[in-house]
Amino acid sequence: MADTLVPLSPLHGWDQKFSELPESVTITEEPFVTMVDLWVDPAGPGATAAATVLGFDLPTAASTSAGTDAGTAVWLGPEEWLITTRSQPAPALESDLRAAVAPHGGAAIDVSGQRTTLRLRGTHARDVLEKGCSLDLHPTVFVRSTAAQTMLGLAGVILIALDDRGTDYRILVRSSFARYLAEWLIDAAEEFGVDPV
Repeated sequence: MADTLVPLSPLHGWDQKFSELPESVTITEEPFVTMVDLWVDPAGPGATAAATVLGFDLPTAASTSAGTDAGTAVWLGPEEWLITTRSQPAPALESDLRAAVAPHGGAAIDVSGQRTTLRLRGTHARDVLEKGCSLDLHPTVFVRSTAAQTMLGLAGVILIALDDRGTDYRILVRSSFARYLAEWLIDAAEEFGVDPV
């Protein structure tokens, strides 16, 4: 009888390294997030059908995201979104979205294994990102629900602002670049180990 296989995230075992960071910069992995690429005409009935499945409308402005605590849709292009959720398994979400949009010329495919998710929080979170990201991350520009595909260090990522203060971000990175990015973030955060009084 074969042993049961236990899935391991790309950053399995990194909790200890992350826990050594200062309180002003915290990193946690959010592993095994369901991710589905969705293609549909945003002006057609397929978008309405997708919104019915998701429980919210797809964002139609470039570099934005929309959603609820249960799930998020990230705008990737004029007819493409990345749907993320922790509340529904990938096969079910993929199947539900495909059934909703296929009659309208849309498509949905599970891409959960492509990326892992990092959560970067703290008073120096933006300072860390600015060391390796060319975007203007000032909180008056990169506001809550802003989501952009960009480079962070040498890794392509999707960066999502979760607040309007520049202190809470979600970073989606390809699994093959996850260890590189984790090392890069830790290195970038080291100078913030002691906050001035």
